[in-house]
Amino acid sequence: MSETNAQSAAFVRETPLPPSPPPATETGAIKWVRENLFSSTLNSILTVLSLLAVYYILTLLLPWIMNGVWDAESIRDCRDKLAGSGGGCFAVLTERWHQLVFGRYPQDSYWRPTLAFVLMFAAFAPVLYSNLPRKMFIGTALFPFVAYWLVWGGSILVPVTVLLGFVVGYIVYSRLVDQSFAMGFVGGIVAALIFLRVAGFVLPADAGFLALPVVESRDIGGFMLNLILGVVCLSVSLPLGIALALGRQSSMPIIKFFSVIFIEFIRGVPLITLLFVANVVLAYFLPPGTNFDLILRVMIMITLFASAYIAEVIRGGLAALPRGQYEAADSLGLDYSQAMRLIILPQALKISIPGIVNVAVGLFKDTTLVSVISMFDLVGMIRGPILASTDWNGVYWELFGFAALLFFVFCYGISQYSQWLERQLQTDHR
Repeated sequence: MSETNAQSAAFVRETPLPPSPPPATETGAIKWVRENLFSSTLNSILTVLSLLAVYYILTLLLPWIMNGVWDAESIRDCRDKLAGSGGGCFAVLTERWHQLVFGRYPQDSYWRPTLAFVLMFAAFAPVLYSNLPRKMFIGTALFPFVAYWLVWGGSILVPVTVLLGFVVGYIVYSRLVDQSFAMGFVGGIVAALIFLRVAGFVLPADAGFLALPVVESRDIGGFMLNLILGVVCLSVSLPLGIALALGRQSSMPIIKFFSVIFIEFIRGVPLITLLFVANVVLAYFLPPGTNFDLILRVMIMITLFASAYIAEVIRGGLAALPRGQYEAADSLGLDYSQAMRLIILPQALKISIPGIVNVAVGLFKDTTLVSVISMFDLVGMIRGPILASTDWNGVYWELFGFAALLFFVFCYGISQYSQWLERQLQTDHR
């Protein structure tokens, strides 16, 4: 090839050019801000107004927190130290933290509910996270009895006896359930009650084996009471709600009738009315001299209230399943209990997670309603002993802000766990 033809030949690249970096407006934080905050004229105006509102709130909130007083003996001493600086009187939190958290619980026994609170996380871990060893469920089964002994005190023989009653009932249930589910269920309950009745005569009333000082229920208060009511009522209302949802869809007319009546009645009555019934009316139906603990009565009413709402949530999950799932269970030769346990309920509960969490968060917040029946929970302690004292009468924002922060932390934690569980189970891919 001549020199002229070589110079005029087209150049052919053998290797591709490296990709050019994207424009600065199409990557990173700039892209996120442009797409989410300033994507249109209306969004830009709303973003600017929101930033102005946040700035205004921070200009009021930050000086109130930064200039606050955390060491004072009374509101008068606190105001003298503030000297018009506009700070908050947070000394009430450091002065009365034990009442806000534990109520009138004996101060030398704070370690008992604290230990029960720590054990609660270990007990709930295998329930919340399925990848943990199944042996940890032993601790989950023992936790309610240990927690009762730690919080209320008394002899350890009392919760041990109740635990043995559950064991006897389960043994009878497992022997009779093959013949009939109803026979096994009723037989297990009757056997457990008979065992507890006999053990009540045999067990000495003053048994002091491994006994802790007894704490009366009226001394249990503060945020600890809200936590006890929330955990116990939610734990019991979930299986009861499942049973009610299945009963409402049952083909047996009597079971379906009573399930529908119970659910519709409870959902049509405000919770505060049920609490007044537990506090006042229920005592008239008990035999004279009967000592029915107020906390137990409140637990029963809140549990019944929450179970009705959970039943409707789970019924929605059952209705969302295609009919083919039920037919598949029948084609495999599974009976009713096996089909529900292995095929239907796992899918229905997965669909119902958002609704169940919504009921759980609402139930935990509704535990503050017990303050209207003279129970000194967190709100009751603020409205009662703390604000009634002359030392701190007039401090409102600090106390109720602390209460709001505690409830926000726990409710936000429940919400985040539910979102994590939805991602794990992939509820959008059934």
